[in-house]
Formats: sequence, structure tokens, C-alpha cells
Amino acid sequence: MVLTLRWWPRRCHRNSASTTERTIRNPQLSDAQWFLIADLFPEKEMTRAGGRPPIAARPCLEGILWVLRSGARWKDLPREFPSYVTCWRRFHAWSQSGLWRRAWGRLVIQLDDLGQIDWRVLLADGSFSRAKKGALRSAWVAREKAPRSCC
Repeated sequence: MVLTLRWWPRRCHRNSASTTERTIRNPQLSDAQWFLIADLFPEKEMTRAGGRPPIAARPCLEGILWVLRSGARWKDLPREFPSYVTCWRRFHAWSQSGLWRRAWGRLVIQLDDLGQIDWRVLLADGSFSRAKKGALRSAWVAREKAPRSCC
């Protein structure tokens, strides 16, 4: 069997220009929620130096929220979102700048005003905290070792 190049599957990059034009099927945030926090997420402008056009903030935010809700790896981000590297970089930058806390605060205040938060129910998830098994290694008492019998 002889295969020619026209029978090979087409390779396509995730980071094509059409990524910005893709629509997200099931958005994580409603339009009202997005407009409430949209001014917090800066849009990068195209520079005269050229380069790739910047990805809008909302698709990156939707991709980040998908990863956080699903618990999946960044590499498992569906193709409807921008590349996982772009989403991770924005997540890291926004986390370092404290932007997540401000956006979360605005959304929580809106939900509280609508009466959709039951403050009597609280949940603490310890799946990402270290499990302490015995004393800490640094807390052990250092004992002086006896000389070896062979010496």
C-alpha cells in the first residue's frame, strides 16, 4: 500500500487566528456576570511592532474557569478555548496581581444581594493540603550517634 501526502491528515495548530473567532458553547459566566467584572481584565492592544494579535480576556477567563471547575489538566483544555499555555499565563499573571480576589468579591456581593448564597453552609476542602503524618522532620530531636563498633 502506497500512501501519498494528500492522504495524510491535516495538521493544524491550536493557536491559529481562528481561535479568537470561535464561540464557546457553554460559557462559564453569564453576560451579566461578565459585564460586572469586565473592567478588571485588561485588554492588550496591538502594538506597531507587530506579532500575533492578542487573545481577548473573556475566552481566556472562560478557559481558566473550565479548568478550575473540571479539575482537569491545563493540557486537556478543549479546542473551543484559546491555547492552554495562553490561559495558564493569564491565570498566573492575574493571580499575582490580585485580580482574582477583586473579581470574586464583586461576584459574591452580587450573589449575596440576590439572596443566592446560604451563609449557614460552609465547606472546607482539604484535598490540596499536606497531610501531616507524625511530627515534622525539622521538629525531631537530633541525637548524637554512637561511634561505630568497627572503628
